[in-house]
Amino acid sequence: MAASRSRNTDWQKSLQQVLDRRGALELAVARHESASEDGVDIIWRSQLIAIHDDFIEVESPQALGRTVQLKEGARLIAAFVIGQNRFAFQTTIVPGPQKASHTLALFLSRPESIDRCHRLNDRFDLQGLQLPHATMWPLLDPRSVGVAERANELAFELYSRDETVDAQVAATSEALMPTMGPPISGALMNVGGGGVGIRIASSEAGALSRHRIFWIRIAMGNDHPVPLVATGKLVHTHIDSMHNTYAGIAFDFSFNPAHQKTVAAQMARYVERVQAKQILPR
Repeated sequence: MAASRSRNTDWQKSLQQVLDRRGALELAVARHESASEDGVDIIWRSQLIAIHDDFIEVESPQALGRTVQLKEGARLIAAFVIGQNRFAFQTTIVPGPQKASHTLALFLSRPESIDRCHRLNDRFDLQGLQLPHATMWPLLDPRSVGVAERANELAFELYSRDETVDAQVAATSEALMPTMGPPISGALMNVGGGGVGIRIASSEAGALSRHRIFWIRIAMGNDHPVPLVATGKLVHTHIDSMHNTYAGIAFDFSFNPAHQKTVAAQMARYVERVQAKQILPR
């Protein structure tokens, strides 16, 4: 792990800076040591609510109007950014007080230490996390998504019943793809309440200035053979300190409203399976 690790006795001061600017923590469920290297880690953005002596209070992560069901005892990796520096720590979901200050609060154990993440070429070290690969196509005819998304829904239904899903069926064949332009590739940086953040190399970011509607496919790893696919609308971009383009994408189900249910179910299924592979403390 390429990070400068130091015992941080003033962790509250570091997180207070995030709280003062109404910032968020990025949370990922820590996979078990024996988990497949082909798995991926989804990072959820969670608003920081309060800092207490013995725990941290954050909003429960959301996805498409649903609360991400994280279990008490689950081990997480949390990260935050201050200026040009990224920091990370390991934590656990703990019981909260009887009267929480927020109805959708999640409580995290205090960090034993906070790591400052090193930069590795064009990115930060991410504490061993494997980010999902995301592909975006400019959507030339948004009405054409129906057949491809329906194929994805059928593949996910098979997977949900633990039936075999052929890889080609899961990815949808080229014949079923919507009417699109050339693809660009990136990494899924985080999932928010109604969309995703995708990091795109500067060499591929030109399409973002010419198009606003994209069809997105996110690989969920070998443990989850059905990719997540959805129409997305580009809502903002910024250039990060390593000259990559961060694209904020809002899901747009106006062309196929029924597909929202499948995307939400895929996210819930992912979280359920990752947590099930942890050995949770009694």
